Amino acid sequence: MSLSGSQSKLLGGFFVLVFVAGLLMGGLVLFFVNVNGGVDSGLRADVAGLKARVSELEGFQNVTYQNVTIYQDGVSLQVIYDNVKDSVVLVQGVTSDGFVQGSGFVYSFQRQFVVVTNYHVVQGVTNLSVTFHNGNGYAAVVLGSDPYADLAIVSVAAPVAEFKPLKIVSSSGLCVGEQVVSIGNPFGLVGSLTTGVISALGRTIAGDMTNRFSIANVIQTSALINPGNSGGPLLNAAGEVIGITTGIVYGSQGLAFAIPSNTILREIGALISTGTYSGHSYLGVNGNDMNYALAQQFSSSVTYGWRISSVVNGGPSDGKLQVGDVIISLDGVKIGDNDDLVCYLAEKTVPGQSVHVTVLRNDVPVNVTVVLKERPPAT
Repeated sequence: MSLSGSQSKLLGGFFVLVFVAGLLMGGLVLFFVNVNGGVDSGLRADVAGLKARVSELEGFQNVTYQNVTIYQDGVSLQVIYDNVKDSVVLVQGVTSDGFVQGSGFVYSFQRQFVVVTNYHVVQGVTNLSVTFHNGNGYAAVVLGSDPYADLAIVSVAAPVAEFKPLKIVSSSGLCVGEQVVSIGNPFGLVGSLTTGVISALGRTIAGDMTNRFSIANVIQTSALINPGNSGGPLLNAAGEVIGITTGIVYGSQGLAFAIPSNTILREIGALISTGTYSGHSYLGVNGNDMNYALAQQFSSSVTYGWRISSVVNGGPSDGKLQVGDVIISLDGVKIGDNDDLVCYLAEKTVPGQSVHVTVLRNDVPVNVTVVLKERPPAT
């Protein structure tokens, strides 16, 4: 077991006291016995005091080791799994390409039991069904979906007793390095658990069905995810949902992504009541991240930001932003790259809202106000 700096100093002091006590109880006692023919009463008191101090230090060391042992909770994953396994379901169906399956989890929204999963799990599916951990399967229908967030809400024709909802908490306070748990059905292996950490926050990933729009504010995790895990919950150490697993980088190891719980909480009401979500803001520009090489190429004074390569005709930025502008802030918030831009629009804005865009135009700061629109329908 390794020791902290304060514990090392304490242990060093302990050995010094033991050494001094040995000298006093050995050499000094022998001196007084030989010279004076007996042990002085004052020396006896000093030796007794040293013995008491040594005993005190020994007791403190024992308590320190005990606290370290108690802190290591070896059954926490077991407890999480036992509490969550009955809430994770197998989602299956048929498409024109064949049989598909994924994962989902039970949630209670305003006393209505639903299953949360990914859009790509249920896209174009017929004969949709949901099977619970106990093996009971039931017919299901999609209540609502959002390709831009890869979310879908499913209603299941099952008895109330089958539904054991999970708690969804805010993802705002997540930290890189935080331990997470994923439970799902990789390759149909029902109820599989993997663990990892949050590797990064605020990522953007490309969606297959999103008109090339990025899915914003995604969690990157080292928890192992495989085909069939899609739609399953990503959990914190308390067994609460902080995201929904959505994809991997094929050929990688420990490079997986999850839609954050804030996105679920923001959209689920609209998905259930209207079948869709219309809150995605649209700036109407295309571009790429600024970097040192581009800054040298275009004689720019900044190596960060997002450089506009085209402006959509008739879009919200038409006539306001220009090709070559480098977006460096929105509403005073620094924009370092595409992740910052997309995440700010997703988290902080809605269609119809005005945003104050600061760009470098010919290397001169320019402030522009743009009224955002709603994204066009996904195809």
